[in-house]
Amino acid sequence: MDTTRQGAAVNARGIGVKGPRGWAFRDVHITAEPGSLIAVEGPSGSGRTCLLLALTGRMKLAEGHATVAGFPLPKRMGTVRSLTAIAHVPGVADLEPALTAGEHLEEQALLGRRMAGSLGARLPWGRRHKEVTRARVDAALAAVGLDPATLPKGLRTAVRDMERIEALRLSVALAVMHGPRLVAIDDVDLKLSADERSQVWQMLRDLALNGTTVVASASTAPDDAIVVRTAPAAAQAPAAAAPTTSTTGQSGTTDIHEEEAAHALAEARRA
Repeated sequence: MDTTRQGAAVNARGIGVKGPRGWAFRDVHITAEPGSLIAVEGPSGSGRTCLLLALTGRMKLAEGHATVAGFPLPKRMGTVRSLTAIAHVPGVADLEPALTAGEHLEEQALLGRRMAGSLGARLPWGRRHKEVTRARVDAALAAVGLDPATLPKGLRTAVRDMERIEALRLSVALAVMHGPRLVAIDDVDLKLSADERSQVWQMLRDLALNGTTVVASASTAPDDAIVVRTAPAAAQAPAAAAPTTSTTGQSGTTDIHEEEAAHALAEARRA
């Protein structure tokens, strides 16, 4: 079993998730060491989100076998959920447009401390408590390269007033705040300019270099990532030779719509 404190090894063989109308994805294979950058590449609707949720223990596999940090899926879904975090997943990990960046960060800091039941969670409400919370928030912001000074009103800026890339960075900051061994981020290149996409991928590389395993879905993956493709084989354009670190999985022939993914997630929560 992988005992690395930071980062989770990911191994999957022939995994798939099935919804009411067909397969979200299937026959996906992944081999990744702790601290890897894994890119799930494919068009919208090809099962990318479902794969992220499956690898973080939030959606039950219908076939195949996988381990995350050495824990088998689907048998140890609860344990995998406790070791992982998700960001920017519509309907699952959304930002509240009316809340400010500071409110999101403080809420996440408090939530994680209570769930962890650590010494920090038992500290009294006072100066020490505020110092610990501030340090945790500052570390999360630094990890994703989000400088409050660049926001229109600093941490008092509402999410609805942020640029898309700023909101994405905030979402990832919330996900990494409590040191998950794996973080999964959906649609990292959606509605971003070429320069913004480059900035986001660099942010994710930095997270991986610091030890956290990163799984991110996108329409196009960078060359240096471990690439997992969810588009049906017939729909994929001829590709250049993949880098030696890439592992490619193929999906089934039936895509599922967002409501079916939501149904599958609800079934997983009841499992």
